[in-house]
Amino acid sequence: MAAAEPALQLRGGGRVRRRWIVNRIMEGLATVAALLAVAILGIVVLSVLRRGASQLSWGFLTGSLPTFGETGGGIAPLIIGSAILVGIATAVALPLGVLTALFASEFAPRRVAPVIRLTLDLMNGLPSIVIAVFIYGLLVTGRGQSGWAGGLALSIVMFPLVARSTQEVLRLVPASLREGAMAMGVSRWRMVTGIVLPASLGGIVTGGVLALARAAGETAPLLFASSVFANTIVWDPGQALPNMPVQIFIWSESPDPEDHTRAWATAFVLLVFVLLASMVARAALARRRRKLGQ
Repeated sequence: MAAAEPALQLRGGGRVRRRWIVNRIMEGLATVAALLAVAILGIVVLSVLRRGASQLSWGFLTGSLPTFGETGGGIAPLIIGSAILVGIATAVALPLGVLTALFASEFAPRRVAPVIRLTLDLMNGLPSIVIAVFIYGLLVTGRGQSGWAGGLALSIVMFPLVARSTQEVLRLVPASLREGAMAMGVSRWRMVTGIVLPASLGGIVTGGVLALARAAGETAPLLFASSVFANTIVWDPGQALPNMPVQIFIWSESPDPEDHTRAWATAFVLLVFVLLASMVARAALARRRRKLGQ
């Protein structure tokens, strides 16, 4: 007589229950970490807003810079100058960073790609004061400060961030997409521009926005490249452009309490500037995705 087969166990054992408990614990820790990050950001924003709220007004956003001891005034030159500087830096760093990442990920030989990644990591850890001294010796000495020098200094800050984030996003594109395109006889550059780039566009935009946010708040490069500026609006990048990071530093070192309040208010405007840049990038990304879907 054949032995009876053991009954099929549908209920999980102790190991399954331990995995379920660990999974729940890790989900809880991740949720707490996310809420903590949001709470810290909210505390920072509210603290900056509370200390500079007395200065925030339409006149503060549209007026010219005040002189020492003067009441009132505004930061319109700072807003326009910072926008020009960040625009120059983005125009230089974004295409160079994306192209460098594409070369290192898709076209570079195996011996060359690790060298490029190591170089980008070293540049990413380079202190901003070193970049400031380099730009000062290269473009400022003998020529004077200018918006071009400040924008180029910020582009050096942005470049490794854009390139490394783009590299990491390109790695997430499934290899099957590349292999399928190559199997159909598509050239390599058409495969990259038609399949790999659209699939990784969201991550590239996110990395670009993060790099822009860091460049918008950098002070050391601009202290050497664009810190001796006029109190009025300057549109010419050939001259030193007023900018928010440097002016916040100047006001924070002032003995006038009114300048301290202006520094807090300008810091809040800088935070809003970064937030608006992120929202515009997200809107452009959503529009691009709709077009790709059609």
